[in-house]
Amino acid sequence: MEEKVDIVALGELLIDFTEAGHSQDGRKLFEQNPGGAPANLLTVASHFGYRTSFIGKVGNDMHGKFLKKTLQKEGINTDAIVEDPGYFTTLAFVEIGESGERNFSFARKPGADTQLKKEELDQTLISGCRIFHFGSLSLTDEPAESTTIEAVKMAKAAGALISYDPNYRPSLWKSKEDAVKKMRSVIELVDVMKVSDEESILLTEAESYEQAADQLLAMGPKLVAITLGEQGVLMATKSRKEIIKAFQIHAVDTTGAGDSFWGGVLCSILSMNKNVEKMKWEEIKKCAVLGNAVAGLCVQKRGGIPAIPTKEAVFEFMQK
Repeated sequence: MEEKVDIVALGELLIDFTEAGHSQDGRKLFEQNPGGAPANLLTVASHFGYRTSFIGKVGNDMHGKFLKKTLQKEGINTDAIVEDPGYFTTLAFVEIGESGERNFSFARKPGADTQLKKEELDQTLISGCRIFHFGSLSLTDEPAESTTIEAVKMAKAAGALISYDPNYRPSLWKSKEDAVKKMRSVIELVDVMKVSDEESILLTEAESYEQAADQLLAMGPKLVAITLGEQGVLMATKSRKEIIKAFQIHAVDTTGAGDSFWGGVLCSILSMNKNVEKMKWEEIKKCAVLGNAVAGLCVQKRGGIPAIPTKEAVFEFMQK
């Protein structure tokens, strides 16, 4: 029997056209960076030596082919990626502020990633993984929304750990209310989730991150991580909460910071090979420290996938 795939991720695979200086006559230049949150996360796991596979849809165009090649180069299995001639690969144009924070403009009306259908899912792959990860950008439009929920239920029924990263990009949703409703609707299916500071308040309307963590845990997950930027991360279970400090670095581009953090956490969970609810607090902290280290290196370079560090670089960084 073939060995189980460690992490299968479903969702958006796209090009981030990231600001990269100006031409001689002062016009902005954009660099073609492969990205998409689930793909960024899988790149971390692949760099750590885990077996990974991506499920999604790209256009049968130059960008789709480039993305598939990029994942293959990173050691991620692409057999479950569909190339659709009817839709264009999704593109995101990324403006970067002085502190490394980003502003997005999407070309996705519709993008190929929103068009994944249930009948295109690889059921054997989904039922045979240790962790199944997804985000909320595949919930913005049909048919990808129904397909994502079907895949999550399939993986859960097969005993996979379900990982979720809700990602709020206002321009991709019909309305803020619609986004909150859909992003919350799947939390009951989830075992572990990562959410940013802003998104935790958006989803719960809580007055503090600790309150937000409690509300999210009450919806079903066993572990919630709320990323707090340069402050670090609030790790929370039903029995304990603690902020694990970030490494002090200079951020160049925060693209992929949360994805690389969560990729590090999932790698740590895989290495411990035990149920999340049976993990000791020291082990949960260890997961967060590894995640913080991966993210700390990622934000020092531009782009998503190209900025993901190697396993060796991460451990060297942690020794300093």
